[in-house]
Amino acid sequence: MSDDGYLRKAYDLDSQEATDQYYSAWAKSYDDELVSNGYRSPQRCAEALAEFVGANDPVLDIGCGTGLSGVALVEAGFANVSGSDVNPDMLDLARGRNLYQQVLLADPDQPFPFAPSTYAAMNAAGVIGVGAAPPSLLTEALAALAPGGHLSFSYNDHVHEVPEYIDVLNEAVTSGVATQVFAEDGPHIEKLGSRSTVYVLRRS
Repeated sequence: MSDDGYLRKAYDLDSQEATDQYYSAWAKSYDDELVSNGYRSPQRCAEALAEFVGANDPVLDIGCGTGLSGVALVEAGFANVSGSDVNPDMLDLARGRNLYQQVLLADPDQPFPFAPSTYAAMNAAGVIGVGAAPPSLLTEALAALAPGGHLSFSYNDHVHEVPEYIDVLNEAVTSGVATQVFAEDGPHIEKLGSRSTVYVLRRS
């Protein structure tokens, strides 16, 4: 494929099986393709999270893929980062970076294979959205997070066009499950001209 071939088709995936196969095929060229196209959401999510979370607090990088978001978290100053993903091929590459304290293979039906409140913070850069994780992952992440903990995540242009993703965010805030403490629009993938909003929620 061209240097943005996988990237442009990622939003067309319509099942977990298709997503798994696609990301396994994409794994080896994933970093080069995203970096060359100016993928900014991981850095923006990490920097936003660092405004609210201590450097030594345990952070889970949800949907860590090959570890690009983990690199951003470490560069933002975090020293205790673990990663999880549902794709073993992506996860093998993340493990090879030697930056995660733990690397967890997650089940899409049970995405958080640990006791609730294990992590003081979670990060889901470019994870909850079209062609990736369903809206329910936001609810599940908040439920697994320690009370008073923080969740950083991004919603890109495609996500903002799907009401279900906006509804689950609004429900988390209006129900009192979480408080929105940060929201900022900015570049998502610069060469594609796409944008994202980075959010940080504090669990009640």
